[in-house]
Amino acid sequence: MFRLIVRLLAFLSLAGAFAAAVVDGARSIGADQLALTSLGVTLYWAAPAKLALLQPYVESKLGRAAWDPILLTVLKAPTFFVLVVLGLGLLYLVRRRPEPIGHSSRRR
Repeated sequence: MFRLIVRLLAFLSLAGAFAAAVVDGARSIGADQLALTSLGVTLYWAAPAKLALLQPYVESKLGRAAWDPILLTVLKAPTFFVLVVLGLGLLYLVRRRPEPIGHSSRRR
């Protein structure tokens, strides 16, 4: 059941990455230059009040070092890239492991 939920989240993340890439592509064509939307801007569009609460929460729970070099870099990255990495990472975590070499793959 856990594997099913994580795979569903992974595929939803990849679908969101595709949608973000299409939006960025349309904006780039309209502007006649490359226009990528960062994750921070996307999160601000989705929930502006919650994004303002993110920095104090992360700094209080994980420390300042987690906010400035790590999370700030992730928030500046393009949305489609972050969603692709998240989706592929989740799919990698729940993949079926291959049978060890030297063991029979037949079921008894």
